[in-house]
Amino acid sequence: MKEIRVPELAESITEGTIAQWLVKKGDKVEKGDPVVELETDKVNVEVNSDHAGVLTEILSEEGDDVEVGDIIGKVDENAEAGEAPSEEKEKPKEETKQKEAPAKKEEKQEEPAAETSNNTQDVVASPAARKRARELNIDLGSIRANDPLGRIRPEDVEAAAKGESEKKAEKSAKKEAPKQQEKTEFDKPVERVKMSRRRQTIANRLVEVQHESAMLTTFNEVDLTAVMKLRSERKEKFLEKHGVKLGFMSFFTKAAIGALKEFPYLNAEIQGKELVLKKFYDIGIAVSAEEGLVVPVVRDADKLDFAGVEREIGNLAEKARENKLGLNDLQGGTFTITNGGTFGSMLSTPILNAPQVAILGMHNIQKRPMVMPDDSIEVRPMMYLALSYDHRIVDGKDAVKFLVRIKQLLEDPYDLLLEG
Repeated sequence: MKEIRVPELAESITEGTIAQWLVKKGDKVEKGDPVVELETDKVNVEVNSDHAGVLTEILSEEGDDVEVGDIIGKVDENAEAGEAPSEEKEKPKEETKQKEAPAKKEEKQEEPAAETSNNTQDVVASPAARKRARELNIDLGSIRANDPLGRIRPEDVEAAAKGESEKKAEKSAKKEAPKQQEKTEFDKPVERVKMSRRRQTIANRLVEVQHESAMLTTFNEVDLTAVMKLRSERKEKFLEKHGVKLGFMSFFTKAAIGALKEFPYLNAEIQGKELVLKKFYDIGIAVSAEEGLVVPVVRDADKLDFAGVEREIGNLAEKARENKLGLNDLQGGTFTITNGGTFGSMLSTPILNAPQVAILGMHNIQKRPMVMPDDSIEVRPMMYLALSYDHRIVDGKDAVKFLVRIKQLLEDPYDLLLEG
């Protein structure tokens, strides 16, 4: 028998939850075949079999929490698909008959209770388990065996008896309780849904950020007339030349990098009593996935041109939608951009993506009447921007000036495009 263990996942991930088994007990697997999908705090990971053979044992069911190094299944290299485990297959029939013979004698001497049905007689159980089942008046056919070979043992009978006792006590308590206590806390129809491991992690991290940082948010608005005009002028040639569309995210990413270079404390983190000022620009782009918000990272975004940024963001977004993001796609990041405008948000306060100390929030574009420098009024495409920052490391003045700089770069984007 060869073991299937939970492999090393990443430095910060030590446990996960069995999302689903990709093969069934008795199925043949080849070396390197994915056999189980593991849900971690960040992404789902497929665990491969290190051996060829037949999956004879599943030790952790779907929904079970497991840790790195845990044995979750076993593969028999000598078995054929559909066969029983080798231990059970090699057991002589005479031995089984000899073990069951004393049990049948005891059955004749004692008054039959839970073993009157043919279904019970077919159950594989030790003589001690059968005797204990009769004493407790437990139907062997209703007992789930924990033995890998399916044999019922005395401890299985005791566990079943305990479960029956708890059910009876619960029913009795319900009968005796006043009617007011039988109502739900809402006294209305409800549905309880178990939180996925990733959703639990998101919830915990968001609360931790609120407790462990001095988070503030500053707002501004940007006139996107020039960006929209530039996109309109260049979009066809850009698509023809690079094979990707010229979107808004590349402008905001490049503007953020330009501002970060001028205000380095927003591209940093706190480690103990030190400030770590990062001289690289790995920009996280928040993406909504089925399991919740994920933040894949565009590595060295300052070294990419506009097409490179658009292409990388597109690839990461597609992987997020298809649940194919790897751990490397999500780790690190020095600054994050989130775009609630895609869902129609007009204004919001983004929460920091720890250990980062700042996050930029984009919002919906709306045409609004604006007073121009010559006091004329024009209808302009406007967007509200929000910058949340950790006040422990970033002063309010620098945060405001950082956001103003992003506004300036977006309202005059031609140089930005040439530089990018």
